Amino acid sequence: MRPRITPILLSLVLALPILGIFAALLSPQSSSGDVLAHLLTTVLPGYAWTTLVLALGVTVGVASMGIITAWLVATCEFPGKRIFEWALILPLAMPAYVMAYAYTDFFQFSGPIQTLLRDLLGVDRLPWFPEPRSLWGAICVLSLALYPYVYLLCRTAFLERSPRLIEAARTLGAGPWGAFWQVALPMARPATMAGVALALMEAVADYGAMSYFGVQTMTTGIYRAWLSMGDRMAAVQLSAALLGIIFLLLLLEHASRRKMRFAASGQRFRQIKPWRLQGRKAFWASLACLLPLLFGFILPVIIMAYLAISSGESLNERYWNWLGNTIGLSTLTAICAVAIAVWLAYSARLAKGGLQQMVNRMVSLGYAVPGAVLAVGILVLLGQLDIAWLISGSVVVLVYAYLTRFLSSSLQTVEAGLSKITPSMDASAMSLGSGRWELLKKIHLPLLRRSLLTAGLLVFVDVMKELPATLVLRPFNFDTLAVVTYQLASDERLAEAAWPALTIVLAGLLPVIILSRAMSKD
Repeated sequence: MRPRITPILLSLVLALPILGIFAALLSPQSSSGDVLAHLLTTVLPGYAWTTLVLALGVTVGVASMGIITAWLVATCEFPGKRIFEWALILPLAMPAYVMAYAYTDFFQFSGPIQTLLRDLLGVDRLPWFPEPRSLWGAICVLSLALYPYVYLLCRTAFLERSPRLIEAARTLGAGPWGAFWQVALPMARPATMAGVALALMEAVADYGAMSYFGVQTMTTGIYRAWLSMGDRMAAVQLSAALLGIIFLLLLLEHASRRKMRFAASGQRFRQIKPWRLQGRKAFWASLACLLPLLFGFILPVIIMAYLAISSGESLNERYWNWLGNTIGLSTLTAICAVAIAVWLAYSARLAKGGLQQMVNRMVSLGYAVPGAVLAVGILVLLGQLDIAWLISGSVVVLVYAYLTRFLSSSLQTVEAGLSKITPSMDASAMSLGSGRWELLKKIHLPLLRRSLLTAGLLVFVDVMKELPATLVLRPFNFDTLAVVTYQLASDERLAEAAWPALTIVLAGLLPVIILSRAMSKD
């Protein structure tokens, strides 16, 4: 096949679950609209309202924490800055559902905090103490888990701002906060919007934390309709609605970037001298960076580690089986994802046309598809195939779902690596008689070793943490660490869930460490 045709066919294969959802909506079974009408008059308004409030709360949370910490780290000198530069991204290694389990155990009625307060105050109840299992508890947990998206993008925007504009603000007497509000923040608006959009897509698609908190969003509604009520068409309708919300977020993020035009001229990348904070200002700056890190990573890890150690639970045979299943799935998916990413990225480099780039962007949209929607789409698709009984509930289906969901991170990493290889190097090799695929084997792949390792590692960890798609599509009696952690926590067996949860967090630290090392070289 020509390089142009094969990626198109591959992108269509990966898009089949989404096409399956829309095909089901157009099927004769859904033409009457009875299911949709029933949903509109019963649960859908509540799902939509809860999802909207969740999105607004998470927007405020991630934007405030991400922007403030990014500005302080990028432009000011204060105690602990060198540590906070990389440590503030550590919550990326903490799945939201693990954080939800930790804080529920810590702040619930029988937890150590409320028990201590009741003993100190000499009362039996604390009616004013906030309930962790609530919508507001979910907003706090998701904000703490997802603010690094905004932090990373805003920090880059602040570091790459025009020094002339900041120096002009200084000359006019503006202090750190004056320059922040009047110059830096407007320039960083595209980065802020992009980070918030990424966080919102993760928040709206979350199932583990929302289910544990008992918050009924569009995502939890999909599982309730499919698994509890056995209503396939209701799940399809809700999946289509959630998919529409996700695509709307993507369009809004794209529109915000398209309308903003900030050009930095001249000495854009020249470093300027940071503001040195002292005394009370330095203390508040350090505290502002410490609190998100403390509540977003350090405290949940301490809680889960305490539960694991104090419970006396050992790493028994069941744990090693769960770990083996998880590592096997993650490794297989990572290898496949890297191979496909190299194929697509290299085909686009050879074609040098808009069609190849458009195809790659289509494949990348899979990351925006929630795992719940993806699971429903695959189940609907399998229901239409005559060979469904051969592959339904198999590892093949799981790997296919993971590739559709996580190929984007691998593809973007490989594309970034290829962009650093100059076209003149390709031309020199081809002038010496090297063919296209020989050029890939002897020139590009050796130069891409670090990018390929990073791409595979990102997919590996994403698969380890993925809960919704795994929960629905896994084979019978085949559990992963994410599924077991969710099931044990749902049964209030948090001590038994501690070791699997900590394993997921430790695995998530690997790409975070790589990212922090890259940031330290900025």
